[in-house]
Amino acid sequence: MAFLTSVRSLRSKLPSMLARTCLVHSHSTSFGFKEVPEEEKSKLVGNVFSSVASNYDLMNDLMSGGLHRLWKDRFVSELTPFPGMKHLDVAGGTGDVAFRILEKVNSISRRALRHDPAEVLNDETQIYVCDINPNMLNVGKKRAVERGLGESQSLKWVEGDAEALSFEDNSMDGYTIAFGIRNVTHIEKALAEAHRVLKRGGRFLCLEFSRVDIPILKELYDLYSFSVIPAVGELVAGDRESYQYLVESIRRFPPQDKFAAMIADAGFQKVQYENLVGGAVAIHSGLKI
Repeated sequence: MAFLTSVRSLRSKLPSMLARTCLVHSHSTSFGFKEVPEEEKSKLVGNVFSSVASNYDLMNDLMSGGLHRLWKDRFVSELTPFPGMKHLDVAGGTGDVAFRILEKVNSISRRALRHDPAEVLNDETQIYVCDINPNMLNVGKKRAVERGLGESQSLKWVEGDAEALSFEDNSMDGYTIAFGIRNVTHIEKALAEAHRVLKRGGRFLCLEFSRVDIPILKELYDLYSFSVIPAVGELVAGDRESYQYLVESIRRFPPQDKFAAMIADAGFQKVQYENLVGGAVAIHSGLKI
């Protein structure tokens, strides 16, 4: 009888014991300030960006006080685009960075034609906009039409994962990712993929919210981030949780020096970064040699 009682007791405890065992062996990662299983993060992040896609401009204006437009201008100027380039913009579904790159390329082409009308320019510029979220891509395609770029052969819209790109090795002249790399599950994999698809001499550029290094500014920045942004997100967009995650994800992202070391570990050379607004945002760059 005692044996049967022990067996019944073990059976009743077995499910919870197995659950605890699974948790021990399950890998977790950050989703804002929460820890979640790695396999769940992509879905959770996808839900956030599906929610904010229609209010993308509002989101960026809230997060940056409207400065994101100037930061992206600076970011693209660091890329030094050229006619005929083959470029990959990752996590850029809404087209913000891709449109700027294409505008730069077209401007260079127009200047060259004025200088020498007989000059034959390479018109095979290809800018691939890759995003894992179809809702964000739909916003970008709509914007392209509004800008008269709906039929542009230079813009290619691709649904894809930064950690497992569908592009061939050594196929891109440039790679950009703006405000997206902190949302991937494995940053190291995304960096390795960036290195893989770039040609020798290709440039990697990342624009991301970072760590403020001025004490007084940091206090104001934290107050604005945690007290204002989620509240305004709820008031204007009816979505406090998504904006709360976005604020928290910034704080979980590695500081500038650590992220620069990760870029170098991925195989990039001449790695450097430039702080903007006291480090609230940083532009990281590297070269594939």
